[in-house]
Amino acid sequence: MSDVKVTIDGKQVEVPKGSTVLQAAQKVGVHIPTLCHLDLHDIKMVNKAASCRICVVEVEGRRNLAPACATPVFDGMVVKTNTIRVLNARKVVLELLLSDHPKDCLICPKSGQCELQNLAETFGLREVRFKDGAQSTYRKDASKSIIRDMDKCIMCRRCETMCNEVQTVGALSGVNRGFNAVVAPAFEVNLEDSVCTHCGQCVAVCPVGALTEQDNTWKVVEALANPDKVVVVQTAPAVRVALGEEFGYEPGTLVTGKMVAALRRLGFDYVFDTDFAADLTIMEEGTELLDRIKKFLNGDRDVKLPILTSCCPGWVNFIESQFQDLLDVPSSAKSPQQMFGAIAKSYYAEKLGIPRDKMVVVSIMPCLAKKYEATREEFSVDGNPDVDISISTRELAHLIKRTNIDFNELEDEDFDRPLGESTGAGVIFGTTGGVIEAATRTAYELFTGKQLDKVEFEQLRGLDGVRVATVKMGDIDLNIGIAHGLGNARKLLEEVKAGNPRKLHAIEIMACPGGCIGGGGQPYHHGNLEILKKRAEAIYREDAGKPIRKSHENPAIKELYETYLGHPMSEKAHHLLHTNYTPKDRV
Repeated sequence: MSDVKVTIDGKQVEVPKGSTVLQAAQKVGVHIPTLCHLDLHDIKMVNKAASCRICVVEVEGRRNLAPACATPVFDGMVVKTNTIRVLNARKVVLELLLSDHPKDCLICPKSGQCELQNLAETFGLREVRFKDGAQSTYRKDASKSIIRDMDKCIMCRRCETMCNEVQTVGALSGVNRGFNAVVAPAFEVNLEDSVCTHCGQCVAVCPVGALTEQDNTWKVVEALANPDKVVVVQTAPAVRVALGEEFGYEPGTLVTGKMVAALRRLGFDYVFDTDFAADLTIMEEGTELLDRIKKFLNGDRDVKLPILTSCCPGWVNFIESQFQDLLDVPSSAKSPQQMFGAIAKSYYAEKLGIPRDKMVVVSIMPCLAKKYEATREEFSVDGNPDVDISISTRELAHLIKRTNIDFNELEDEDFDRPLGESTGAGVIFGTTGGVIEAATRTAYELFTGKQLDKVEFEQLRGLDGVRVATVKMGDIDLNIGIAHGLGNARKLLEEVKAGNPRKLHAIEIMACPGGCIGGGGQPYHHGNLEILKKRAEAIYREDAGKPIRKSHENPAIKELYETYLGHPMSEKAHHLLHTNYTPKDRV
């Protein structure tokens, strides 16, 4: 594709034909403000709504102002982005948006990270001239994971693009007209009753406070203040590589030790690691994988292959609502979050000599679907949930700041034992490809009886949306599929329904782009692939620095089986660590 020459604010630049004015301006370092624009570089997806008009510019020879995000360049084009006419138009657009927007910034969950608020500050808006305009009012819709406050919706359609085009879930679409226009599920049902997977990617891209997570931080405070409760916390692997961003650290900075220290300062009785449960998941899921493969090799053509990993609750919600004929294919192993809760409230509660209802299990997750998962009825005993409260990485950062802990000055501390002891295999659960790589490390040694000297399976790594790789295991080639982002998951699931033409034995699926590192509860990355890359690199650095890097070599896991569970897939292990899936019929 040939390049064209464009002049923007007196600066000449060459860009590929078909580029937009906004892309040309970015290349030459000219800033043009945007609201509805969302460029997800890693998956080549752009929100094309061009609805906010905050990015208008003057184009020489054109009578009206042009939206920079949707106007293609042409050779010899001359653009001005900073004229009085442009600035005045942007100011009027902002005032119109604010005239139909609540003024409760002080108590809005997005305050300080709201793009509309930031633009109002940039333009120095201290009053809105259009004060008598109709202000839309909608009922609030609160699911277990996500709160929809559509009074604050600016119809940018970012969430719609993410839900429908990227994730292919189809839970959100624009409905109604004029002041009554809003983005909502079909027939304006509650999010809980729609096909929403609770992945939280809509929350991650919403520029205002229309979509936010269900804030559980005060529930945590109440539990910590209760002298009759023993409060334990588990932290997911992806949290430690992103939490530092909330305290000024560069993306990809490992803050594991500071995070542990902060959690102790908050008052948790025991600080554990979900990586322990990730190792436990590998023992159960890996054993299930080997069992299915051995049956297949012995001629059992009724065995369900490929096996699908089951660690991601957003992906589980997706298959339960949209691929109900495949519900016998995923591994029956619970997610690490739920395995941890089940073990904490049985094995560890017994060690402490306390009843399970005296223990409160809190999880720190990069994911909003974990909030929903923790409330599922099957993950409780007599109404007492295995995981009582789940909060996101962002919520943990807010909690630390709220309690006046100087995070940057904390000395590194270690997790408590035994549920804080983990391997490098548990750590890499936090990035796409990590679960299946961890499983392969263990499956290889258990299947071949040989030691795996090089534990890195580079062919399983990367950020391509769909990847297929082959791992040599003794005399067989193990064909593995990997997908991150539910749109990519759909492609592999359609292949499975079509007869598995690539003869895959195992598939890892993560609902969020990049896996857990790009979860809906992580610090906002705005589709920046470089941030996801740095978080992934940090995950692999922590893995490389671990003295033990295979799940089956974790001494705490060995002790758990020897003294409590017996062996992987035992009757007791199956009761505590496995689940089943049920169709969810939603609109």
